[in-house]
Amino acid sequence: MNQKHKTSIGGQALYEGVMMRGPKNYAIALRLPDGSIETTVHPNKSLKDRVRILKLPILRGMVGLIESLVLGYKTLTYSFEKAGFEEEEPTKFELWLSKTFGKSVMEIATVFAGVLGILLALMLFMLLPSMGVKLVAGYIPDWSRSLVEGVIKIGIFLIYVALVSRMEEIRRTFEYHGAEHKTIFCYENGLDLTVENVRPMSRFHPRCGTSFLLIAMIVSILFFSLPIVTWDNVLLRMATKLILLPVVVGVAYEFIHLAGKYDNIFTRVLSAPGLWLQRLTTKEPDDSQIEVAIASMLPVLTGNPEDDKW
Repeated sequence: MNQKHKTSIGGQALYEGVMMRGPKNYAIALRLPDGSIETTVHPNKSLKDRVRILKLPILRGMVGLIESLVLGYKTLTYSFEKAGFEEEEPTKFELWLSKTFGKSVMEIATVFAGVLGILLALMLFMLLPSMGVKLVAGYIPDWSRSLVEGVIKIGIFLIYVALVSRMEEIRRTFEYHGAEHKTIFCYENGLDLTVENVRPMSRFHPRCGTSFLLIAMIVSILFFSLPIVTWDNVLLRMATKLILLPVVVGVAYEFIHLAGKYDNIFTRVLSAPGLWLQRLTTKEPDDSQIEVAIASMLPVLTGNPEDDKW
């Protein structure tokens, strides 16, 4: 597929919806319980636009990740609320939570789930692999410890994604993820954004966040193979990883930037693992889901492709 335009526009699958982020705005399109599509548009303000130094390589990846996480949390919470999760009569405990923290029950639940998710991620992807290598350290060469740790980490990640993809709600979210990618490809190919044009597009995109996560893990294997900290103290090793995580993220972003900008043998090899992983994190969408993705894409287009050039 010969792409006519590499765009910086990216998105995120939501609960029964899609968020697209363009150069000036971001839009949220949701399929409401009554079957209609609601689209809201908001200004896209990035810290990189106000502080020029943050546009430098490595730094732009660090800032981009933080902003993506914040926006992702905000839009995901909104999609849950619009789906009607708060329509039931709140209990006394839920009323107390809302009054005490000044937020809706759904917002509180999302924050709580986010904290648990971070703790789970630390345990699964930092503590568990490090402890696993510590247990078998006497049976493997010293030079292979980081490699074994990385393999364990990637294995846990793949198993986790494969398991959650079996859940009906997650599967539908992965279908919206596929619709998001197809819509972006359609725009990059210079075609009108219609269901008929979007449908045959690939659901595997080299700039996907899933690919970013996998590349970040691979970069971390290489990065922590360096004698930055010894294996004698697992907690100290975890602390070092947390401190250096922004650097790993920044380097991984630069790899994704190359993969999204150029199409050659090097970038194809670089993108291959992430594209393979998207077979788990994206599913083929139906036409109604494609309609939602298109509805989220149209408002962020400025009419000038140079504005969103990658």
